[in-house]
Order: sequence, then C-alpha cells, then structure tokens
Amino acid sequence: MVSTENQYQSIFNRLKQNQFTIAKSTYTDRISKLKKLEKAIGFTYRESIKDVLFQDFRKPGIEVDISEIYPIVSEIRHIRKNLKNWLQAQKMPTPLALLGATSELRVEPKGVCLIISPWNFPFNLSFMPLCSAVAAGNTVVIKPSEYTKHSSSLIKKIVQEIFDEDEVTVIEGEAETAIELLKLPFNHIFFTGSPQTGKKVMAAAATNLADITLELGGKSPVIVDQNASIKSMAKRLVWGKYSNAGQICIAPDYVLVHEKIQGELLNACLEEIQKMYDTQSPDGNLSSIVNTAHFQRLKELLEHSVSQGARPVNPLQFEPDKNRIFPVLLADVNIENPIMSQEIFGPILPFIPFSRVEEVIEIINKMEKPLALYIYSKSNGFIENIIQNTRSGATVINHNEIHFYNNHLPFGGVNNSGIGKSHGIYGFMEFSNYRPVMKQQFSGPLELLAPPYTSWKQKMMDIVIRWL
Repeated sequence: MVSTENQYQSIFNRLKQNQFTIAKSTYTDRISKLKKLEKAIGFTYRESIKDVLFQDFRKPGIEVDISEIYPIVSEIRHIRKNLKNWLQAQKMPTPLALLGATSELRVEPKGVCLIISPWNFPFNLSFMPLCSAVAAGNTVVIKPSEYTKHSSSLIKKIVQEIFDEDEVTVIEGEAETAIELLKLPFNHIFFTGSPQTGKKVMAAAATNLADITLELGGKSPVIVDQNASIKSMAKRLVWGKYSNAGQICIAPDYVLVHEKIQGELLNACLEEIQKMYDTQSPDGNLSSIVNTAHFQRLKELLEHSVSQGARPVNPLQFEPDKNRIFPVLLADVNIENPIMSQEIFGPILPFIPFSRVEEVIEIINKMEKPLALYIYSKSNGFIENIIQNTRSGATVINHNEIHFYNNHLPFGGVNNSGIGKSHGIYGFMEFSNYRPVMKQQFSGPLELLAPPYTSWKQKMMDIVIRWL
C-alpha cells in the first residue's frame, strides 16, 4: 500500500512536472477556466453551496449569497476585465549610465502553489485565491478545512469538474494532512487562519524558503466618536458583527465608544439585534458556531468575562444542541478583562468607554496591529488623528467590512494580522514573479570602465557618480 506521504509527493511531482505547460497557457485558456468556475459557483452549484453550508453550521442562504457566492463571481469578473493587461510585459526605463541596453519586466507564475483555506468561509477563501493562482498560471493544491466536511467535499467536486488533476487538486483531511503537505517544497503557500497557526505555517515554509501569504486576524477595533450617526452605525455594526455568528476575521471585535454616547449606542444596537435576530425564529438569520469545541470556548470566555465585571446588556441565550450563541452586547468592559486578551471570533461584542482620543490610540497600540480598523465620526480631524497614529491592515470610515468587496483594493493584514495581499491585481501579483529582463543592444560606456583601472577611468567614474 502506498503511504499517504508518498501519495502527496506523487501529487506534488505531477503538478511540478506540469507547471511549465500551465505557465505557457494563454490568456484565453485561463479566462475559459475562470468562466467555468464562475458558472459553477454563481449558477450550477449555488443552491448546493447553500445546502452544505447549512449542514456545516446552519448558515442562512442569503448570507451565503452575500459572503460566499458574490465575492467569488465578482473577483472572476474583475480578473476577466483586467487579466490581459496584467499579463503584458512592461517596457522599463534604462539609466543613461547603461546606455546600449533595454529593459522590460515580464510576469511569470511562481509554480506549484498550496492554498490552505479555513472553515468560516470555505468557498470564498478557497476559490478567491484559486482565481488569482489560475490567472497567474500556476498549478495548485487546495487543502480545505476539516471542520466543514460537507463544504470541503463540494469544493473538491467542483474543482474536479473544471480542472485537470495535474493543474488543480483538492486534498481533504485532518490537520495532519496540512502538516504533511507543508513538508513539500511548494513555490508559494497561501494560508488563511489564526495568527497562532500562521506562525507554524511560516516556520514550515521557511524550511523550503517558500514564498508565503498569510491572511490572519486579530482584534479589529471600532472607534465611535461622540458626533457619530448612532442609528445608521448601530445597524451597520450589528450586521457586520453578527453575520456568520461573528466568525469573521474582519468582524468588529470590540467597540471604543465616547462615554457621552455609550448608553445611546448600546440601546440602538440592542434594538437592531431584536430586529435582525428574533429569538423566536432564529434559523433564517443566525449561523451556528462551527463545532462544539468552539461553542464551549466562547461560552466559557463569555462567562469568565462576566465574572470579571463585564455586564451583559441583553440576556445570555445558548442552544447547545445547535452550537448556537445569540448575539451578546457587553458593557462595563475594561482593557484587563479576559475577553480583551484574544480574538473573540464569535457573537460577543464588548464596549469600552473613552473620554479622550489619546486613550483610544493608546489602547489600540498596546495590542497587535489589527486586520481592520473601523472609525465612526463626522470629524476629519478625529479620523486623521487615529489613522496617522495607529497601524492596521485596512481602515473603513462610517462602515465596517465593506473593503473586502472592493476588488480594486488590496486585502490583507500587517505583521500579526497578516503578510502579503490578495484580491484583484494584488492577488495576481502574490502568485506571480515579476522577472526583470535586460538586453544589451550595443556597446555602452560601462564597458569602458573594465580593468585595468587607470586615472582617466577614475575620472569617468567620478562624472558618473556625480551626474548620472
């Protein structure tokens, strides 16, 4: 019997052997594959995707359309409009000191790539990077999450229908599968998940000096100025936080709110929760926590937080049989509360009051750089003060999470919240090598400086340094 390690090595070898054939595929070839994928996601398998996501963690159908289906088809359409230009070699300037040479920049695929995708958006975060990898002309292995087995199985089925196995292969399995795959010398690794696991992936990639993209997470703050429009922001905040039951890497993690409006904002958010997530008919609106272990972690974190002084604004409601936690607002939270020590990744939203903007900046800068930072304010001075004195992967003003849907913007974190970017041309660049090519057309002045070195050559060099 062939060992699992040997099977993975065999798959890798097949993709490696085919990498230059795929690299030479034309713009038309790549667009044709992406069109097939667009049709599969947006039409053929749209209802099946909704079905498996409901089986995996009871995700509402329209939320699947918003967060899984639309981002993929939007990304493909953006690539279709722009790929021809992205693939073009670019003529580059050549310094006068190198007279006689011409320069250009060619785009080539990195080679054999590994995409390790998470459970919270299994289709979105498998197929979005795959689109970039295919557009750039790579061969690919996708390792989807073991937590969402129904989704992973459908991802594999869709890939097998569209791509040859020597171009894109899906390998299902437990965490050990990812560990074994990371031992192989992939040219590029694209990982989405927690910072803790990201460090392990980066260490494994270093063994083979593989290029790497890490899309991680962290505690993304919301800052609410006293002049913010409470009603509109409460709706945006509640929708953004409790979609997917808060299991989103860019979800608002905690709210820093001016003390003068904290009570008004909490009441407005509570009203929105009651509108959006009626506890009498929750199945149509609220996802479950992905599994029992994650449910128990969140329940214990919430209970510990309350025991340390946090005050639930609304009653705590749990459905253990469905791994469901109903939306929670927490008031009277301080920076030392246990809930501030880790990314929540669930339907719990702490509120911390502030009186001066300097307090906000200090709190944010005490933590790791977040994946996203959200500011609600009508004051440009307030907004710019925060932007200039903090760092984050992205910043959104008077909304949250919408930057993910803009294909023209890079998506990604900084340091602990991520390395590298994705979406649009930035995703294409992540899976591409930009290769400089210079051609010497005729002899130039540089050759006059070859040994033996003389005083007049030194004078020539003095002129080059001073003027060229």
